[in-house]
Amino acid sequence: MISTTLIAIIIVYLIFIVGFIYGFDKVEDFELQDLEPKTKFSVIIPFKDEAENLSELLNSIYRLNYPKTLFEIIMVDDDSEDGSVEVIQNVLDTSRKKRDTRTDVIKIIKNSRVTNSPKKDAISSAVAMAKHDWIITTDADCVLPKYWLDTFDECIQNHQPNCIVAPVTYNDGSSFLKRFQILDVLSLQGATIGGFGIKLPFLSNGANFGYKKSIFQSVNGFSGNDYLASGDDIFLLEKLKKADSKKVLYLKSNQAIVSTKPVMNLSALIQQRLRWASKTSHNPNWFSKLVGLIVFLGNLACIAMLPILFLGYLKPRIAIALVVIKFSIDFLLIFKTARFFKQENVLFSYVWSCFIYPFFSVYIAVLSLFKPYQWKGRTFTK
Repeated sequence: MISTTLIAIIIVYLIFIVGFIYGFDKVEDFELQDLEPKTKFSVIIPFKDEAENLSELLNSIYRLNYPKTLFEIIMVDDDSEDGSVEVIQNVLDTSRKKRDTRTDVIKIIKNSRVTNSPKKDAISSAVAMAKHDWIITTDADCVLPKYWLDTFDECIQNHQPNCIVAPVTYNDGSSFLKRFQILDVLSLQGATIGGFGIKLPFLSNGANFGYKKSIFQSVNGFSGNDYLASGDDIFLLEKLKKADSKKVLYLKSNQAIVSTKPVMNLSALIQQRLRWASKTSHNPNWFSKLVGLIVFLGNLACIAMLPILFLGYLKPRIAIALVVIKFSIDFLLIFKTARFFKQENVLFSYVWSCFIYPFFSVYIAVLSLFKPYQWKGRTFTK
């Protein structure tokens, strides 16, 4: 009975991962065609205590290939206390002295707090004053690729969407902990793309997320989920899908990949994953909840095999077969995603990571049920 249950869980888990692998291949790669830029964008970047990252972000903004007359950058200060505003102003002043006209497109505003979610308030504050209908959000610790806006523009010209979900990854694999995070994010990105491929999108990332201001306003923005600090991406995705699911697209393009930094230590990683997990039970998407449950049970089954095997309720050859099959199918999804992101170099850490991940994943899932998390010096409950 016990072995039958474990086998059933792993089989169901495999069906889901195989579905994502199939979906990943169904989403076509988007190639730039060198069309004349037409779309006007308002890029929104909330920030709090990001002084160490802002210079790199601003430099990537200056390197954008897109005509400056077609976009604006709205940076929203969420009560920074580390001199972030001064860093931005210094970079802007230095650029103006060099007569860099791209500084004209950047403005700084203060966040207007009205809900329990600082980031959602920051985005809403910026949307209210945005000059253009197309909104793109990203984070202050990100680096933007040169043809980022060009890729969004050509996607809009070719497909006329209302919402675009685009790729995000980490850019530093200098330690095992950082490579572990990259592998984790690659698995999430693989599932994100795969979900779009099987017509069941359920994940997005606010670090690279575009939508029309008019549609955002028509669905009342973050109203209904603004009591949750997290979830500025997936809850809005659900609203935009409900408005018109055929107008929600994934931009599978190397030219649109936004990169960010992994956290520096295990404590910060746990807090980050608790923040991500905090929104799961509130997600109205049934498929998202089902995927979360299956992934949890799949990882729990791997852990449970150890005591069950020790007690003699499971044959060693069956346990080995189940683990090998699970880890192999996980690897295939991560391999495909790593190849798209051109991060195959982190795969050599997969063997160790795949043994650690079930324990880490189950630990976070259980801990998120009752433990608050900290983010940017603030404490939030679930």
